[in-house]
Amino acid sequence: MKVVAKGHTTVLTATQGDVDLFLNNVTNQHDSYKNQNLILDLTHDKSTTIQSIKAFSDLSKLHSKGKKSFVIVAENIDFNALPKSLVVVPSILEAHDIIDMDEIERDLGF
Repeated sequence: MKVVAKGHTTVLTATQGDVDLFLNNVTNQHDSYKNQNLILDLTHDKSTTIQSIKAFSDLSKLHSKGKKSFVIVAENIDFNALPKSLVVVPSILEAHDIIDMDEIERDLGF
């Protein structure tokens, strides 16, 4: 797992090619990242499925309770088949844009 922290956001990149192992690692280390907006980059794992992305639901809910954004980056996924509770985008740039919009909304009190 590769970790890059910049400002109020941390990007965690799955580098091992195993989404379940990545989820386990992020869950176990969540206390280290709970005060940051998180971007989980799954683009290096071409075997990512809708089911494997749905497995992040509990972690997403836990992280969002702390008033921080949780965005998953995945390619070649049917985004319409994912639950609305998960924020999944096709690129890192879009993930940063989502977080910037969330930060503005939180600053405005929404």
